[in-house]
Amino acid sequence: MSGDDVQGRVQAAVDGLVASGGEVGLQVAVVEHGRVVADVVGGVADSRRGLPVAPDTLFYAASTAKGIASTVAHVLVERGELDYDLRAVDVWPEFGVHGKEKVTLRHMLLHTAGVPGPPYDTTVEDLCDWEHMCAVLAGSEPWWEPGTRFGYHAQTFGFLLGEIVRRATGRTLSWWLREAVTRPLGVEDEVHFGVPDVLLDRVARQEPPEGPPPEPPPPGSPADRAIPPGIRSDAAYANRADVLGSDIPSAGTMSARGATRVYAGLLGHVDGVGLVSAARLSGMAAVKYQGMDEVMGIPTESAFGFSTFRPGGTQGRPGSTLGMVGMNGSAAYADIDSGVAVAVMRNRFGFDLAAASQIDRIVMEAFPARSE
Repeated sequence: MSGDDVQGRVQAAVDGLVASGGEVGLQVAVVEHGRVVADVVGGVADSRRGLPVAPDTLFYAASTAKGIASTVAHVLVERGELDYDLRAVDVWPEFGVHGKEKVTLRHMLLHTAGVPGPPYDTTVEDLCDWEHMCAVLAGSEPWWEPGTRFGYHAQTFGFLLGEIVRRATGRTLSWWLREAVTRPLGVEDEVHFGVPDVLLDRVARQEPPEGPPPEPPPPGSPADRAIPPGIRSDAAYANRADVLGSDIPSAGTMSARGATRVYAGLLGHVDGVGLVSAARLSGMAAVKYQGMDEVMGIPTESAFGFSTFRPGGTQGRPGSTLGMVGMNGSAAYADIDSGVAVAVMRNRFGFDLAAASQIDRIVMEAFPARSE
């Protein structure tokens, strides 16, 4: 299959997934060495209103946005606004209690800061209150000595990263996302942590999965404590206007073409926009951790603020892929060796990667990795 066939192959896959009933609406974008080779939509964005998915429809993307948040941090280091070894306590004094004095930006990006969970009674309203969340996390006791263990910071990642950025630069993570990343790339209306009110009508309505909900983690387990019952995401949570409009940078809302544009920018394939150097990109994608996730209880592999995972099942050279998937089955990532950036957005809420897997297999067949 040649690269010229990708649009048709992806459209056929999307149409089949929607026709099967497994998907409600899908949006896929694939960029190869800066060339858009697939920009595909299918299904409906809002079944109640009968609105079809459009290329600029925004989708709640859950943790897929962590890759965007990490991108902002790396761009700020590239610009000299931040340093990976900046200690949180030096700009956020309240954080330096209970043994957290040595936590750095590096620890936050690597999920080794030791603050993977908020208070167990945290509510959605709490999550939407930036000052409250940063205050309770600053005063919390770490689960382990910072830097000594890896554990997925599912809901705390964005607050930790965002507050060290705000304290160090005087600007929020959302401000820097727009100023340093999305505006230069021309997608400032398509990638968000908190969605501006004027764009809320463009957000697809999430639908619950078919079948019974997944089993919750065992009470008292690390996974249960890291994502307390009051803030576990589902379709209803993802449709809340307060959630969509608030800066909760562990998650976000975006279009597929906006997300691929960000990753194409990281690869250096957007003319006139240099987000990071080739050396920094290599360091961002390098495997930094292999071992047990102390929170999720599963073996994992992590790059520098990104997952190394490709959903198609075939992994390339270690240190080539960087991105993130979301618990609602969304995905956005880039592969250095093949020069591709890929994003898949969906509104059937649930950790079902069937769509992302099928799309990735098409992409891998069209653009096999060739180490550069």
